[in-house]
Amino acid sequence: MITTALVRDLIADQFPQWGDLPITPVATSGWDNRTFHLGSQMSVRLPSAAAYAAQVEKEQRWLPRLAPHVPLPIPKPIAQGRALDAYPFDWSVMGWLSGIHPTHPTDQLANDLGAFLRTLQHAPVNGAPGPGQHNFHRGGDLRIYDQEVRHCLQQLGDAVNQSKISRLWTKACQSAWARAPVWLHGDVAPGNLLIQDNNLSAVIDFGCCAMGDPACDLAIAWTFFDEPTRKVFRNTLNLDNDTWARAKGWCLWKALLLMTKGDAAGKNTINALLTDNS
Repeated sequence: MITTALVRDLIADQFPQWGDLPITPVATSGWDNRTFHLGSQMSVRLPSAAAYAAQVEKEQRWLPRLAPHVPLPIPKPIAQGRALDAYPFDWSVMGWLSGIHPTHPTDQLANDLGAFLRTLQHAPVNGAPGPGQHNFHRGGDLRIYDQEVRHCLQQLGDAVNQSKISRLWTKACQSAWARAPVWLHGDVAPGNLLIQDNNLSAVIDFGCCAMGDPACDLAIAWTFFDEPTRKVFRNTLNLDNDTWARAKGWCLWKALLLMTKGDAAGKNTINALLTDNS
């Protein structure tokens, strides 16, 4: 279990220069990592399971290289903690970025996020990691989840519109990114966005980043944006229809998984996908 006491012990052992700083859990921590304030200017991020451990070294290596090429602040690695008996994975100390998570869609946020992702897609990819288990294949071939999607549909039965969902999934799997691979964030969600004065002020948690097909980064169009803001987001990005079809596929895969676990967010996303005529 990752506790404040554990983090305090890790800091005292590996970074004693920060041992006197207060350590407190953040108000909302993510699924892949547990995050703590370290003083007022830093954060400590610890993978919550082995499946997320490889993300630490990746962020440490690539975030400083990405930062000059994106229009907004992203996390700045300060130090990398090492695995110990008390905690078996490497972990990170990052600079703290201020802001609050968005709670509702706005045209401004849709435009700001679209502009950020568009710029991210033009950042140099030389040597960048491709999709794989480290980011759950985001940016790769969507068909890797075909069996999982069909299993979810079988489980859900009449709870979902089988024919419409099957058509969406089939269409999503019929194309592939035909251009050179580009940078993708991999987990674009409100919890990984920060706003100040109604403007997007920072993008955080690049643990699922890679180079490849950026379609997965568009899923927020249906998980968070509504019809008007989705249109703004889409127009700002200016990507082809096949990419948006694959984006629906990535969104569909995750939403179906959530539905099988009884999560209402999955059902809401499915409804948004099925009522979107774009």
